[in-house]
Amino acid sequence: MAASSEESATTTFESEKNLQMLTDWPFNLLVLRATCTEGGGFLKRANTEKLHEIFNKYASKEVEGEKYMTPTDFIRGFLGLFPDSNYNEESVGLLGGIIDTSKDGLISFPEFHAFEGLLCVPDALYKTAFQLFDTNGNGMVAFDEFVEVIKKTNLQRRIPFDMNGGFVKLYFGKDKKRVVSYAEFSQFLHDFHEEYAVEAFRRFDKDGTGFISALDFQDIMLSIKSHLLTKEVRANLVAAAGGGSGGHRVSFPFFMAFNSLLNNMELIKRIYLNATNGNRNAEVTKEELLQSAQMMSQITPLEVDILFLLIDLLHQTGVIMEKFEGSNYKFCSGRIVYNDLQAIAPEQYFKQITKRLAEIKAVDRPEDRSLVTMFLESGYRFTLGSIGGAVGATAVYPIDLVKTRMQNQRAGSFIGELMYRNSFDCCKKVIRHEGFLGLYRGLVPQLMGVAPEKAIKLTMNDLVRDKFMDKNGNLPLYGEIIAGGCAGGSQVIFTNPLEIVKIRLQVAGEIATASKISALSVVKELGFFGLYKGAKACFLRDIPFSAIYFPAYAHMKVKLADENGYNHPLSLLAAGAIAGVPAASLVTPADVIKTRLQVVARAGQTTYNGVIDAAKKIYVEEGMKAFWKGATARVFRSSPQFGVTLVTYEVLQRLFYVDFGGTRPTGSELQVPTGSLADEVRSTNPDHIGGYQVALPILAGIETKFGLCLPKFRMG
Repeated sequence: MAASSEESATTTFESEKNLQMLTDWPFNLLVLRATCTEGGGFLKRANTEKLHEIFNKYASKEVEGEKYMTPTDFIRGFLGLFPDSNYNEESVGLLGGIIDTSKDGLISFPEFHAFEGLLCVPDALYKTAFQLFDTNGNGMVAFDEFVEVIKKTNLQRRIPFDMNGGFVKLYFGKDKKRVVSYAEFSQFLHDFHEEYAVEAFRRFDKDGTGFISALDFQDIMLSIKSHLLTKEVRANLVAAAGGGSGGHRVSFPFFMAFNSLLNNMELIKRIYLNATNGNRNAEVTKEELLQSAQMMSQITPLEVDILFLLIDLLHQTGVIMEKFEGSNYKFCSGRIVYNDLQAIAPEQYFKQITKRLAEIKAVDRPEDRSLVTMFLESGYRFTLGSIGGAVGATAVYPIDLVKTRMQNQRAGSFIGELMYRNSFDCCKKVIRHEGFLGLYRGLVPQLMGVAPEKAIKLTMNDLVRDKFMDKNGNLPLYGEIIAGGCAGGSQVIFTNPLEIVKIRLQVAGEIATASKISALSVVKELGFFGLYKGAKACFLRDIPFSAIYFPAYAHMKVKLADENGYNHPLSLLAAGAIAGVPAASLVTPADVIKTRLQVVARAGQTTYNGVIDAAKKIYVEEGMKAFWKGATARVFRSSPQFGVTLVTYEVLQRLFYVDFGGTRPTGSELQVPTGSLADEVRSTNPDHIGGYQVALPILAGIETKFGLCLPKFRMG
């Protein structure tokens, strides 16, 4: 067979650029359930008329006025597989037979259309494999049909499976006359592939010692279990086989435990999360993982040993597993985090984010980050934070206006009737006397200031959090509090001028004047230094607010994330709103003092000379209750405002994705089970619509999952 050496190292479909990418990945990334729904990320059926048009484009045969595809038209023309002129015609015929259910050597449009629908069902992979073996098209698979196909695969030629053994007879009967249905065959195909690995071990263990060499172990894993291997695990197979000590033999128990571990990595992840109460950044020892494993399942100690060995090898820490007396292994202990498991396990999930409007990769690796890159990252965060802040401020501005007027309403120093009985009364009177737009008095200067204010706040919080974060992504609570405090302190440079102008405009509607008060007139009246009147109170409010808010938000995000760690935008909104309740309410006294200092006192009202003087006079004249004026309105304003701001900020980072090599907001990547399909895995051929978007990865999946690699080239 021409180029036989190449065939042993590559797959049938590697010539297609997209498939090369797919076959390099673990198979679990390819078990694609193309759910036919109208939902955004999921696959939907193709338009019949459009599909017919595409069919006619590739169909080369015409019989009695009807167009038909040949297997070559479909496999080489439509799918773009087997592009070499020396292609194996028998392999093309077998694959074409999957669609040709009538088995007449031609593919009609109804068959083409039906296969597109089949690719949209949850078990498309197994159904496609079943149709490959159902060579006579009767909906059942006989032993002879199974052998006819399996004997043509590269794996069967390299490592022959005993077709007369007990395993095959259990499914097809002692005389091999029994035929099996689709459901039974799908189970057989799964078990057959597992049994193949054991059969391969027996064949390599010619002397029956219960051991094979490290290179034989690598050969079996790459040939039969490649769908369980990430690139990192592939590169360390021989080292792992030697137990990290340079040994050259692998025992059967080690072989079985190794495969069982890789088969159960999703269960291992759940065991880890059980041990850490859902914290994906907590370090776990071998003993802690074993204890959690015994509570949840029967993961063996040897499997846990191999897990820690693999992680040691992947980290290249030089930790050695010592080998004693035959097949008894002793592994050095260490600690692992969730990301270590992700490195070993084939991705069971697609990281699928809200459809990205833009995607830029600024650096290839985090190590390539430069000062310029970090500066650009800060600018990126600043810009998105500005937009988020503006959206959040606009959403809750009427509540903020009511809060300000309630806090400025005085008792004790001013003789006269109180203007507002409560927040609701205030809202009604503003609308009655000033119109609906009166609720947005002072919004323009608010937006001019809130954009940079929120931007610097969010950027500073992210920046300081990054500095306190360790290599495993862990962030101590004190680091979160300090980061929040720094964010609050940094924003005052924008907050104070913004607040004093906004407050004076908000209360201006309470006084009937001939001239209209504008933001510009307020700025001219105050001057530069006047814009920072009450700055101490602003610090007193903003630093503790952010020190409370940002840690509370980060922990609420974790609590509200789904089981895969993903935060839906609604959960982000809820987390932001909930975190705002304690933060906004607890700093209300500082907010009251700041408001009194920044508002122009009217005739007969008490004036204040600084934070301490204001606190004393408010307490003496109005009592302790006055410090909590507007607390309800403040909570109802701050909670939703920061909820809207944070959800906008994080969703914008998802929509306009730029990878600077730094950290991303936690919970921003939707872990979609392989039951659905990520955009980057779908075919880029515009003629591959509907279910045919996944035709290539499904066929590649048959190869890697079941070892059904057909010859690529014509035999010489």
